Amino acid sequence: MRSLRDIQVFENIPILVRGALNVPIENDRVANDYRLRRALPTIRFLAERGAKVVLIGHIGEKGTETLAPVARALATLTNNVSFFPETIGSGARDTIRKNAPGTVLVLENLRRNVGEQKNDTVFAKELAALADVFVEDSFDTCHRPHASIIGVPKLLPSYAGFLLEEEVAALSAALNPRHPALAIIGGAKFNTKEAVLTALLATYDRVFVGGALANDFLKASGREVGRSLVSGTDPARVKELLANPKLILPIDSFVVSASAIGTMNARAEARVVSAEQVAPDEIILDHGPATSALLAELARQTKTILWNGPLGNYENGFIDATDALARTIASLDAHSVVGGGDTVASIENLGLLPRFSFVSTGGGAMLDFLAKGTLIGIDALDPHSSA
Repeated sequence: MRSLRDIQVFENIPILVRGALNVPIENDRVANDYRLRRALPTIRFLAERGAKVVLIGHIGEKGTETLAPVARALATLTNNVSFFPETIGSGARDTIRKNAPGTVLVLENLRRNVGEQKNDTVFAKELAALADVFVEDSFDTCHRPHASIIGVPKLLPSYAGFLLEEEVAALSAALNPRHPALAIIGGAKFNTKEAVLTALLATYDRVFVGGALANDFLKASGREVGRSLVSGTDPARVKELLANPKLILPIDSFVVSASAIGTMNARAEARVVSAEQVAPDEIILDHGPATSALLAELARQTKTILWNGPLGNYENGFIDATDALARTIASLDAHSVVGGGDTVASIENLGLLPRFSFVSTGGGAMLDFLAKGTLIGIDALDPHSSA
């Protein structure tokens, strides 16, 4: 993986940068610019050396969203930023040609073109035609087989940006933690977490499974989970991991009756029960204080803490366990590595970001890297790769 420091010539060279631009938008404004701030070192390095920076990325899931608010937000963070409302074509090429050295041009949402997610060769060639060099700096999408991730590196000299380098170094170190080491994996969807849980159980001393993901394990262990969210995965696969003595589950939960979900009183009606006391008509929405105390005690005994994913239904206000864990880790001297959108949101809302050793911009990408030790977008930067 070659670094952008290895680029030989910058002055007046159009350089295509795949950035992490998928940030939350509210009322046509960027609600959280954390990823944009992390993108600045690469953008400024190139612009200060006279490159014509052409910034591409995606936003949202529908394929109709625009990066215009992102360009406006970026313009408040660094100089000479403009926006062009197309992604490829003669208009984009002409604008890049006319731009002065040291400028930053943000192009429209990649996913407005169906060729991006299909890794369409024609679309990749159109993107490559915009520049002479490609820099990958979007770790959060490096697990996606998309045109801007694995198609373009086949067509242009390709390099890693500073953010990508930082992510790879920090997460590679997390694969060989200082012991005792504690991993905490929350969120949902067992199928997307099985590989990383298997890998972490081999290298970490304790692995706590939280969030809705824990429901699969509680159910497989014979406990009642009521009408809580479960993955519907083959129980045998869950039980195989459950048999590992390193794996730890929640011991109590906040639950509400299914009939209260969606009402104004859901939060007020929540009650704390042990793992054995969930009723058939109840839904688990967060971990209780005993689980938070257990995690705090485990954390205090460790030198490395890895955390990805919220512990409760974060989007609907069940944030107690997630916030409690964030405060606990921030108070310790352990080396801490965290990632995942809601996890980072909790830490940032509490003003605790500086207290963590490393905060990843990736959610699924972080998990995939920890499971495999690489990602397809990283492999694509190898000049000898056929990915």
